[in-house]
This record gives sequence, structure tokens and C-alpha cells, in this order.
Amino acid sequence: MLRCQALCWGPPGQPMTPPLDLHLMPGSLTAIIGANGSGKSSLMKVLAGLQKPLSGKVEHSLPNRGGLAFLPQQHHLDRQFPINLEELVAAGFWGQHESAARRAYKLEAVLTDWQLAGLEKRPLMALSGGELQRALLARLTLTDAPLLLLDEPHAALDEAGQVLLWQHLHHWHAQGHTLVVVCHDLAAVRQHIPQTLLLKGRGCVFASSHELIAPPLSMQGA
Repeated sequence: MLRCQALCWGPPGQPMTPPLDLHLMPGSLTAIIGANGSGKSSLMKVLAGLQKPLSGKVEHSLPNRGGLAFLPQQHHLDRQFPINLEELVAAGFWGQHESAARRAYKLEAVLTDWQLAGLEKRPLMALSGGELQRALLARLTLTDAPLLLLDEPHAALDEAGQVLLWQHLHHWHAQGHTLVVVCHDLAAVRQHIPQTLLLKGRGCVFASSHELIAPPLSMQGA
């Protein structure tokens, strides 16, 4: 599904890590972790095709259109853009050919699913951080892309929102989607995501999340 070959990324002449070789199988669920500034978001942009690598290449076995969906961090979104929540979520239909009735049905369902019903006409600037994040995740849901790249999807979500997020991640995984998730919550990664790529300046490590991430102290003392 996704293969990196001798991939280097980062500022010109300053690769974030040694060359990365990585092969993610179709239907896999993978976390990307690392310290601040280790290159997690930059790598996600390279995987999404939004940023050119310094060297090496990324290969996807995907359809030419609609095969990949990317959830960026919130600060990349212009809150002043004059659209409402419903219009933001409906952008997930881009490139799809469905009847207006079918779109309306799916849009209503996904808004309800992400607990956004009643907020449809609220402008972006009037949304809380958690509401905006759930709207971005709802938009991702409508794309139905086989490869989903999520950069800190838990950001700004309260406890109930995080429960919703993990429920949907597991649902997407069970449906056969391939998921790559940047996450700072190591306990959640260990609990929910089977394999992890750790980015470090001296070299990346790809392993089982249980092998790579120590259990919480409460579990160690049990």
C-alpha cells in the first residue's frame, strides 16, 4: 500500500533522519511518534504528496483519484474563510459522483455520527477547537479513501471526542483502510495502534507498539 525507499525529508540540506525504508501493508494501522521537531508533520506532508522529499521516493498502490485523504493540523486552516461547518464537511465529497439525495443522506449521517448535528450553519470562526476537529474528521469520513493520513487527530478533542476518534479509527481499520496516525499520547498508541514508527535524529525505529512503548507506571506496578 505505502512504501518509502531511502526517503529523506526536512529543510533543504538538513534531513531530519537517516534515509527511511518503510513498507506498510494494505489495511495496516500505524502510529508515528517522536519528540517535537523530529519531523513527524513534515513526513506526513511528504507521504501525502504535499511536500517534496529531499531524496528517495514514496510509492502508493492507490487509485489516481480519491485514493488518499490527509487530515492536517488545525492551524493550517483559515478560520476566517467564509464557509460554515456543513460546507466544510461536505468538501469530503470532492471528486465523487453521487446523487444529491445520496449526498444529503450521507452528510446528515456523518454529522450525527460525529455529534455535530445542530451546528451545520455555524461559521468556522464560531466553532470551538473540538467542534472544528470533529468537523475535519467528519470530512475525512466522507472521502472514503483507502489510505488515511492523520496528523494529530486527537488535538483539541475532549474526553468524549477522543472516545469517538478511537471508535472511528478502529472502525476504519476493520473496514480495511490503511491508516497512519501522528500521536503524542503514547499510552493511547500502545493501547490502540499495533505498530509504531519512532522518528529519531540518529535513526528511525519501526516495531510493535508494545515493544517500542513502555506500559504506564500503573501497569508496571500491577
